[in-house]
Amino acid sequence: MTVDDLIAGMLREEGGFQKALRSVLEDELDMTLAEFCAASGLSPSTMYKILEEKREPNIRTVREIVKAVRTLTDPSTEHFIAIIASNVSMDSLPDTAEVSGRVIPLREYPVNTVEDAIIAAVRAERDGALAVICAPIVAPTVEKILTIPVSRVIPTVSIMRAVDRLQGTI
Repeated sequence: MTVDDLIAGMLREEGGFQKALRSVLEDELDMTLAEFCAASGLSPSTMYKILEEKREPNIRTVREIVKAVRTLTDPSTEHFIAIIASNVSMDSLPDTAEVSGRVIPLREYPVNTVEDAIIAAVRAERDGALAVICAPIVAPTVEKILTIPVSRVIPTVSIMRAVDRLQGTI
């Protein structure tokens, strides 16, 4: 049973997601519901209601469950922070950053349009990103789509460099 089976179960039949989730918890993860909730950060109350078919999961909850199952079934998944920006913006980025005392890899997702940035954000979350850093123009949309933290790039330094380059030209 895999993440794909969870999605297929949801689409195949009423209660299929719940059956598939039970199978994943018991057969793949060998976890109780309480252990799964503790490891994933999902609400035990919500998960109990979903498994007992007293509540259908909304799309955000399904995404969180799928993300948790993916992370728990594939511990080799490298966690990283996704940087979504144009190629020019990423010329001098380091490979890692220290966040909360942890060294975390930075992975670049180069884009040229707002649409590309939104697609890249979804792809980054699917790839296992812990968080996304993107331009303020796309951040509000990305925050509505993703379940991971989104941080906005505030390009004060680069704006001031661009203003300095204009000296003597205007």
